[in-house]
Amino acid sequence: MSGKTPARYQNRIELLQGTLDMLILQTLRRGAQHGYGIAQSIRSGSSEVLQVETGSLYPALHRLEKQGWVKSEWGQTDNKQRAKFYSLTASGRKQLEAEHTRWSQMSVAIARLMKAREA
Repeated sequence: MSGKTPARYQNRIELLQGTLDMLILQTLRRGAQHGYGIAQSIRSGSSEVLQVETGSLYPALHRLEKQGWVKSEWGQTDNKQRAKFYSLTASGRKQLEAEHTRWSQMSVAIARLMKAREA
């Protein structure tokens, strides 16, 4: 494999493990959405910087559902398509609060390290 990065991956930002879960929970805080809607919300809410691939989104949704942080039910989209809609549970709201606190602490710590000057 060469050291060159394909053009389509040059501007891609990989999410830290666990960050996708937090972003999904945050997105569902505004109300139930189907998978495509969640991905679009994350993309548009990040000014097109974060793009969630289907291969990452649905395993994360299933994991969150198994944890009891989201629940799902079948419904119909605005286009009359059958889709599974995901919503945040009370336990999911608590988890989101905990994740937000951890994220804030980590962001401050990383920013501190990035600003540190060599002595």
